[in-house]
Amino acid sequence: MAHNHSHNHDHYDGHGPLEHGDHDHSHDLEPALQSSLYSQIDFDAISTLNEATPRSGAAIVQKTWNDRLNDTPILNSDADEQLLMHIPFTGSCKLYSVIIRTSDTPSAPKTLKLFRNRDQLDFGDASDLKPIQTLELPRTNEVAEIPLNRAQWNMTTSIHLFFENNHSDGEEDVTTISYLGFKGDFMALNREPVNVLYEAAANPSDHKMIQGLTNSNTQMPGQ
Repeated sequence: MAHNHSHNHDHYDGHGPLEHGDHDHSHDLEPALQSSLYSQIDFDAISTLNEATPRSGAAIVQKTWNDRLNDTPILNSDADEQLLMHIPFTGSCKLYSVIIRTSDTPSAPKTLKLFRNRDQLDFGDASDLKPIQTLELPRTNEVAEIPLNRAQWNMTTSIHLFFENNHSDGEEDVTTISYLGFKGDFMALNREPVNVLYEAAANPSDHKMIQGLTNSNTQMPGQ
């Protein structure tokens, strides 16, 4: 299943802006970019444990779709083959899939364990705790889309990715990833309607009491 969409993705190679892509190109655009969560990722808050180069984990997530086949920037593990990434979103998401490009080498990651909405996680936790989902990643130079169990990824505000090993079966200490992205639905955190009413309060001293009211937001305190 990991390869189902990767061939469609490659149709973008060499194409410029899709100025009149209402026919054949639109079929490529829909699966590749329509559900991308790229703009909903909090890039500055991404952290990666055991990365050889500081901020290289964030750099491969911040790589745009058009740059997905570029070999740089690249994420390499440092002391051993394991990597642990924490990627927060700017709101609540329902994740559909992980999009990843590794390599056709023993350094390609193999087992990926995913955790949802955890503020803190270290390698010990990632090894001991039961993940929300475990994926087996392909060894390939192509961009692979790995589908997730959508029912398990509602209301996701952050994700931890624990790359537990690579395809070398313990012979290679360096794990390499060159592109990482996500697809899904994005939902704002239901604060907008409350904030609008909150900001509309005539008296600043009334803000605290008005915030959080539901059906009676138009009433002033004491009414």
